Amino acid sequence: MTHRILELYSGIGGMHCAWKDSGIPGTTVAAVDINTVANDVYKHNFPETNLLNRNIQSIKPEEIKKMNINIILMSPPCQPFTRNGKFLDKNDPRTNSFTYLLDILSQLDSVEYILMENVKGFECSAVRDLFLEKLQECEFVYQEFLVCPSTVGVPNSRLRYYCLARRNSTWNFKRRDEIMNRLPKDYDDPFMLSEIIEENVPERYLISDKLLKRANIFDICYKDSRRSCCFTKAYTHYVEGTGSVFTEASPETVDNCYKEANTHEVGSPDFVSTLKDLKLRFFTPKEVSQLMAFPKSYEFPKNISIKQCYRLLGNSVNIKVISELLKILVD
Repeated sequence: MTHRILELYSGIGGMHCAWKDSGIPGTTVAAVDINTVANDVYKHNFPETNLLNRNIQSIKPEEIKKMNINIILMSPPCQPFTRNGKFLDKNDPRTNSFTYLLDILSQLDSVEYILMENVKGFECSAVRDLFLEKLQECEFVYQEFLVCPSTVGVPNSRLRYYCLARRNSTWNFKRRDEIMNRLPKDYDDPFMLSEIIEENVPERYLISDKLLKRANIFDICYKDSRRSCCFTKAYTHYVEGTGSVFTEASPETVDNCYKEANTHEVGSPDFVSTLKDLKLRFFTPKEVSQLMAFPKSYEFPKNISIKQCYRLLGNSVNIKVISELLKILVD
């Protein structure tokens, strides 16, 4: 069977990449997003896809019916369920497009499968309750997950909520009262970062003296590391909780350098000067994209700035996790 896919909140095409990676036969009939910068990146990588630069609420059920799609893949706005978004939940207008989809779902008879991704915290929201109620009303069987890429062999922490739903199914995988934190198979340990580290990285990725003042809170990774922290859209602008940094130096060299630096006041010129020898740097957009399991062939157009690359990646999805979930969804 060749599936027909509607990709909503398509961003830079993470769901598209995941579908291709899964190897499941199918065609993305349409992708929809209102972010023009993200759409430029999507078009660059998938020029053959019908990409609609539209508000989802402007798409009528009749229009979706004509597409004859049987799968919806989506990653709705996460801000209503985050600290930075003030946890406004269903009172946040950014949930309006998603609740609109819930309102029209009963009219979309051809839709058999749904995969939805969001941030950790969505599982505690009122919008999640509305979502599950609508799935049951429309006779979907669902399974929820909170999964980190590190559990599927990717050296990155990016814990996210996922929901798989199938209509009119006798899915014996269902555990409605349990959110699963692992997929139902074993994976290899995460690979070493040496597999994705670029050579001859330009000096512009070196951490500035301004940010080195806060080097005491850096999460530092090495070539033989099998882990990294979640990269957010604020990566390179803030150092706390936005992602890991990298050095070619050995852990022993780093330890010794920090011991010397800590003989000075944290943030002082001497503290910064001592740590500059480590040549700590940010991961490049290409490296971040591969830690999110985008294929090596994936590119950002030349007109997209480095800052925009990080913002777009911070709002995207982990390809490997979703690829594995898709195999479960349509099995």
